[in-house]
Amino acid sequence: MLESIKKYAKPFDSINDLDPLIESIGDAKYVLLGESSHGTSEFYTLRAELTKRLIVEKGFSFIAVEGDWPSCQNINRYIKNIGSPNRYENEVLQTFNRWPTWMWANEEIYELVKWLKNFNQQSKKTNKVGFYGLDVYSLWESMDEIIKYLDRTGNSGLKEARTAFSCFEPYNRNNESYAVSAGYLSENCIKEALELLTVIRKNKWKYDDDDENSLNMEVNSLVTVNAEEYYRTMVLSDSKSWNVRDIHMVEALNAVMKFYGDDAKVIIWEHNTHVGDARATDMKNAGMVNVGQLIRQQNYPEDVYIVGFGTHSGTVIASTEWGVDYLVTNVPAAQPGSWEDLMHKAGARNQYLLFTDENREKFSKTVGHRAIGVVYRPEQEQYGNYVPSIMSSRYDGFIFVDKTHALHPLAKESLVH
Repeated sequence: MLESIKKYAKPFDSINDLDPLIESIGDAKYVLLGESSHGTSEFYTLRAELTKRLIVEKGFSFIAVEGDWPSCQNINRYIKNIGSPNRYENEVLQTFNRWPTWMWANEEIYELVKWLKNFNQQSKKTNKVGFYGLDVYSLWESMDEIIKYLDRTGNSGLKEARTAFSCFEPYNRNNESYAVSAGYLSENCIKEALELLTVIRKNKWKYDDDDENSLNMEVNSLVTVNAEEYYRTMVLSDSKSWNVRDIHMVEALNAVMKFYGDDAKVIIWEHNTHVGDARATDMKNAGMVNVGQLIRQQNYPEDVYIVGFGTHSGTVIASTEWGVDYLVTNVPAAQPGSWEDLMHKAGARNQYLLFTDENREKFSKTVGHRAIGVVYRPEQEQYGNYVPSIMSSRYDGFIFVDKTHALHPLAKESLVH
């Protein structure tokens, strides 16, 4: 495989060197851009530059990310000048207050948000470029959004929304409390959440306006239903709760695609473990699915293009355990024999590799592929940070940055104007 990497991988120094990748994307409607960590500056900046080119050159409609819907709506409203958005980018990013805040409240996203707002201001298109969060974690915030809107407008569904909220209220906005109660004690709010989703969908046309409230209501009610199931299953089964989360992200994505119409085209930013087809990894044996797999299964092959990202060594933003403050952590040299090690040995430089009909078979062996989460302990990396993968089946292309650097979270003081 090393010799094949040497033959087919091409060096790059700037975004302009990635012209063949842009060309290879062709007329795809779904472009998934991964990352092997949630705390690497180069992954964000490269995805941002690719995103700009796809928007300008290929007319992509919106960006969908591994973030909470309500918080991302603040970015969406800001860049589209919907309603009375916050005046400054840093105020918008301040709304990302759920740990790990650094994933979206960072300097790299700050620069992209500025670019998106400026692009939309110059654009003559009616449907401006959007920014949406697909994740499932915002149970309480999504219910808040629903009730706030229905209370203000007096629209249909307020009774069901208050009933659902009352069911969840005893858990004091604590996900773990609800998870234990619903998972072990069978005290849950399934019925109330489903009734809310049903009434929202039935009356969706009533919420239709220039502020995207119809879409906002639909996805927030989807979050309520799927977050309930996610927290109910998380204490019982990691694989089942994983599937609930990724299936939800695709459901939310499909709602936004439908909102944008038949010509909609989306750029998706998520971790490699979500975008790289699960069927080409050991996730398949565990009965797990992911976003990349589901999007491929739901669409024509030529409509989907998946790009993985990886690094050999450097630094990263991560935490030593869930919920604690982040650290700038050293990323050691990739494990011998891993995909990242082979890429490094093929040339200690930034490279990209396109998987094509000509070469796909040459990369069909299973190899360890590094994955760093928001919790990362480099000293234990060999035990759980490498996903066995068939790279040419998992992705359509791969971008390798030999030495990477930690993301730049916005300082807390910079989040207050």
